[in-house]
Amino acid sequence: MHRRLFTGAALALTAMVSLTAQPAWAQKKVVMGVSIPAATHGWTGGVVYWAKRAGAELEKEIPGLKVMVKTAGSASEQANQVQDLATVNQIDTLVILPFESAPLTQPVAQVKNKGVFVTVVDRGLTDPNAQNAYVAGDNPGFGKVSGEYLAKAIGGKGNVVVLRGIPTVIDNERVDAFNAVMKEHPGIKVLDAKHGNWNRDDAFKVMQDYLTRFKQIDAVWASDDDMAVGVQKAIAQAKRSDVKLVLGGAGSKEYIKKVMDGDKLVTADVTYSPSMIADAMKLTARARAKGDPLPEKTIIPSVLITKDNAKKYYFPDSPF
Repeated sequence: MHRRLFTGAALALTAMVSLTAQPAWAQKKVVMGVSIPAATHGWTGGVVYWAKRAGAELEKEIPGLKVMVKTAGSASEQANQVQDLATVNQIDTLVILPFESAPLTQPVAQVKNKGVFVTVVDRGLTDPNAQNAYVAGDNPGFGKVSGEYLAKAIGGKGNVVVLRGIPTVIDNERVDAFNAVMKEHPGIKVLDAKHGNWNRDDAFKVMQDYLTRFKQIDAVWASDDDMAVGVQKAIAQAKRSDVKLVLGGAGSKEYIKKVMDGDKLVTADVTYSPSMIADAMKLTARARAKGDPLPEKTIIPSVLITKDNAKKYYFPDSPF
C-alpha cells in the first residue's frame, strides 16, 4: 500500500496536524529514535528506505527535531538497541517496528516506563500497555481480502496450502482472518500452514516440502510477495502443473507488474506498504513537537489489486 493509499481517518489526521502544528513547532524539542528491522527481505528493504527518507524530511520540517534511524538483524539486537537509544542517546520518543513481538515487549515497556513516548508500528507487542500509540496496516483485512479472493478464484473448492510469516501478532491476525473465510467454504481444504518467515529462501523450502507431501495443490496463499517468489521457484523446479494460483501480498512492484502483465499464476495482490513507517514517524514527530495527543490506534486499510486497478499501485522507481 503506497502513500497515496493512506486514506480515511489516518490521512485526515495527517492533514489536520500538518495544517495546525506549524506555529508551535519550536515549543518542544524532540529527540526521536526509530528502531526497525534490517533489510533482510524486500518489504523491510522498503521500510529502511522510507524511514531514512522520512527522517531527513522531518528534520528539515521541524526546528530542533533530531531523528536517529537504527536497524537490527535480530530481535535480541533490537532489544539492546532500544535500551541504548534510551540511555546513551537520551531519546524522548521512540518509533519502533519490532523484529518479533514477544522478545521486544519487555524492553519497550522498560523504555516507556522511563518516560519515553512509544509508537509501535506494524508488528504489535504482546502487551499493548507497553506502547502509547499503534500505527499499522489492516492485518485482519489483509487476511480477509486474500481469503475472499482466493476462494472465489478457485470456485470455492480445492486444496490450499498456506505460508505464514514470522511468528508475530500481525501474522496471527492475518491467518485467523484468512481461516475464518475458509470456514465459509467447506469445499476448500487447507492442507497445512507453516512459517516461511517472509523470506524467499525459507518459503522455497516450505513449498518444496508441500510439493513432496501433497500430490494435488490447487492454490497457494503465500501471504507475502517475497515468499511468493520462493513458492514460484519451488513450483517451477518441481515442474508441477496442478497449482493454478499463487497469491502473495504487500504490493511489491515486481508482483504488481505480474498482475498487470497477466501472469497465469499471479492474478492479484493485496496492499500492505512499507511506507507506513514514514506515516507513523510523521504522525508522531508532528504531534510531539506541538504537544498534541496521538490517537491510540491508526489503521491503514488493505486493498485488493487486480489487473483492472494495478496501474494505480505500480511505482517502478520505488525500492519495493
